[in-house]
Amino acid sequence: MAELRARVSDWRAAGLTVGLVPTMGALHAGHLQLVRRAFEDCDRVVVSIFVNPLQFDRPGDLASYPRDEAADREKLVTAGVQVLYGPLVEEMYPEHFSTGVMVAALSEGLCGAHRPGHFGGVATVVSKLLLQCLPDRAYFGEKDFQQLRVIERVTRDLDIPATIVPVETVREPDGLAMSSRNRLLTDQQRRAAPKLFAVLTEMAVQLADGTTAAEPVLEAGRKSLSAAGFERVEYLELRDSNLLRPLERADRPSRLFAAAWLGAVRLIDNLPVIDRQPEGRGD
Repeated sequence: MAELRARVSDWRAAGLTVGLVPTMGALHAGHLQLVRRAFEDCDRVVVSIFVNPLQFDRPGDLASYPRDEAADREKLVTAGVQVLYGPLVEEMYPEHFSTGVMVAALSEGLCGAHRPGHFGGVATVVSKLLLQCLPDRAYFGEKDFQQLRVIERVTRDLDIPATIVPVETVREPDGLAMSSRNRLLTDQQRRAAPKLFAVLTEMAVQLADGTTAAEPVLEAGRKSLSAAGFERVEYLELRDSNLLRPLERADRPSRLFAAAWLGAVRLIDNLPVIDRQPEGRGD
């Protein structure tokens, strides 16, 4: 951490701007899009790789999370990243570590309802990374949209001097949102996985007029996912884009959110319904 802060301090003394891309490794094209966006805005880019144990509610999920440090480093060097920051767990959470960051309301429901403590772990680690690096901007993908809103609220409420920049979800040619977990899918599951995006897309079209009741559309979507081979639909909901409150119809800026299981792999995705006004932050 001291070396990172010294490097960033030198950049700032030279009048350079700094972007941070926090990741948990197993990098794919979605992560590299965050890096490219950071280079568009900033003079120097830091990428952190840290598999954060605080945001895993199941030990097996933490143990199975894909890791490929050598390949990650090669991709970042090729992309021109100036600093790869890879702290150890004992550096991030030293003995007797006892402080956490919690965000009410935005952390509830959706993934928060099914992964106890997850967003507390996210808010805590991102707060630490932002304070360790003190970037001008930090970049997060919209695939984890609830996480994005939580992080925006953390930086606002705690007066952390960094701008949070959302970056649109990067997808495979068949529509599947890129994720480190996709590599855990079997061939059969991978063929079924794009149905998640397809169902969200169909539902967004049906709800776009702002008057159609959401629940019948959501129920049909759940049945379509089950028919496609998803063993369990954890949630499929229409929510306000800013405060993530449940909606009965898309009569304001809104998004569809989904989490569903193919075997042991949990996939998430979200899609905006055509908005009648721009999305703001999670205020």
